[in-house]
Amino acid sequence: MLAIVTVLSACGNSGNGGSNNGGNTGGDSSAAPSASAGTKQEQVTIKYYNWDNEAQAQSTRAMLDQFEQENPNIKVEHVVLVPGNSVEMLKKLDFLLSSGEAIDVISVPSLDAVIERASRGALEPLNSFYESEGLVPEEEYYVNPKIGDKYYGMQSTTTYQFVLLNKDALDEAGLPVPTYGWTWDDFREYAKKLNKGEGVDKRYGSYFHTWELYMNPPAQTVMKNPFRYEDGTTNFSDPSYKYFFQLRKDMETIDQSAKPYSDVLAAKLNYRTEFFNGDAAMVLAGSWMVPDPGNLEQYPHDFVTAFAPVPLPPAGAEPKDYEGGKYFVGGGHLTMGATSKHKEASFKLMRFMTTADSEHRAEFNGWKKADPNPLLDRLIGENKQMYDVESLKSTLFGENIQYLDASQVVTTFGSQLAKVLADNFSKFMLGNDSVDDIQKAMVDEATKVIQENTK
Repeated sequence: MLAIVTVLSACGNSGNGGSNNGGNTGGDSSAAPSASAGTKQEQVTIKYYNWDNEAQAQSTRAMLDQFEQENPNIKVEHVVLVPGNSVEMLKKLDFLLSSGEAIDVISVPSLDAVIERASRGALEPLNSFYESEGLVPEEEYYVNPKIGDKYYGMQSTTTYQFVLLNKDALDEAGLPVPTYGWTWDDFREYAKKLNKGEGVDKRYGSYFHTWELYMNPPAQTVMKNPFRYEDGTTNFSDPSYKYFFQLRKDMETIDQSAKPYSDVLAAKLNYRTEFFNGDAAMVLAGSWMVPDPGNLEQYPHDFVTAFAPVPLPPAGAEPKDYEGGKYFVGGGHLTMGATSKHKEASFKLMRFMTTADSEHRAEFNGWKKADPNPLLDRLIGENKQMYDVESLKSTLFGENIQYLDASQVVTTFGSQLAKVLADNFSKFMLGNDSVDDIQKAMVDEATKVIQENTK
């Protein structure tokens, strides 16, 4: 899932996004018979591109069938470019876009992947379509990909981050389920109190995996961009890095409330196994894990799982671009190809796929007005007794939970910045360098990468 969060793309050329359309951002002027698709005029066929695996393809086809029933003059061809692989799908998509092929609706895995292609003029701005429907994008979707004042995507899915907790362990320690506003200092105290046992039978208070998410969660959860400030400079200079690097090391070496990073690497541990086997009482994860507590066949366990919002940075460690405890939210987007000959029909499909209340939907919706409860009930399944449902709903949809707008900074070299972070984090956790020296090295290396790629 986090590969989805960190597929980053270019921030340059933002002034000419969609420029190859000559300013024509609305309707099907190039295909008059299709302009009123969905009415009693000539039937049109549009293509919907994505990277569904076999199971997902069946659900998608069911939703497309529902759309066709409601719009009998629009037929939809489902094109799976590369099954189950969004990275390879984007490569194949770019080839089609560069060839000039007529592209209608595309499912794109991340905000940055949208902006990168929009900046090349490959995507159609949606402004005129929104205006004709009387829609305000910010009132419709959590994240709206934009270049300047032009909108290029509709958020189709949403990925939330949260903390899963062993509620039986919480009760045993006399600890309440945390709620919005708890901090990483609070998390550390919880972890110390949730420690139990010694040696191979020890239950650690927490578990941190090897992804970037666990190297500095504040940068990944309460900042718009995981690697850069909104002015384009590296955020590796941020006070949250120094704070969290030291917190991680202290939890391992002083508190002994987190399994050592060296052990996680050497044993190639699995975060799900660590949690459901009872080897860790807390783990930072996300909404892709909602079905897991009820999946007793794959993850046999006998404790109830509670949920808490991601902890916030304590006073003095807030990120420079901090917006008062709002969270980053990831997810996929639907976009329209600039070469589409049936743009009104394409827009109609995009709205249906992002707003329809369908039993075939398998991920949380990016549409703000959607009712999440039917999907949540399906994800929980029959073993509802394994969940603290109240804490899950409060964590996902509580009145205090707010989400950040889209970042205006995107890069095509995110993998290079991720490597700078991973290399220096490992050097700090496994060596004796001071956190100040490590942070300086990170800033110097990242600044060089940014300068080389933005000349």
